[in-house]
This record gives sequence, structure tokens and C-alpha cells, in this order.
Amino acid sequence: MDEQKKIYIGNLDYGVAEHHIAEVLEAKGIVAKDIAVIMDKFTGRSKGFAFAQFATDEDMQKAIEALDGQNLNGRTVKANKAQPQVRRDDSNRRGGRF
Repeated sequence: MDEQKKIYIGNLDYGVAEHHIAEVLEAKGIVAKDIAVIMDKFTGRSKGFAFAQFATDEDMQKAIEALDGQNLNGRTVKANKAQPQVRRDDSNRRGGRF
């Protein structure tokens, strides 16, 4: 995803899928290039947040305004510009004592 035109969508109900977000945006005349609800790799259940990418900065800003504070499946959604992903150092994730 293009980091410059990407938004974070948080506080999602676990039942919200990509098409639910797309429907809210399309009702406001906004089309996302890509929407990804982040899933837990072990349980397969939503983690309660998503990312969406847009073609223009204008569409990105309109999407933030359309989604932020929106009630979706009984939860108040938080939307803002996504921060660049920070690479995690997995070397300290071994667990246990040395």
C-alpha cells in the first residue's frame, strides 16, 4: 500500500469486513483502492482495525472525515492518516531466560 495515501481505521467491531467499510465510503462518493481488515494469524479473527489506501490525498482526507466518529456495528470508529510502518526487531522475541 502507498504509505502516503493510507489511513488507519480503528475501534472496529470484530464482525466488520472490508465490504462494510467500502459501503460506508461509497455512500459518501469515495472509492478506496484497497481496504484490508487486519486478522490475527492464529485465531483468524479480526484485530479490530483496518487500513485503506486511496488514489489521491483529497480522497484520503474525505475518507478520514467520513469514517472518523462514524457508528459502525455499534462501535464509534476512529480514522486518521496511517503512520509509516516501523520494522520490528524479532531478535528479542525468543522468550525464556538465557
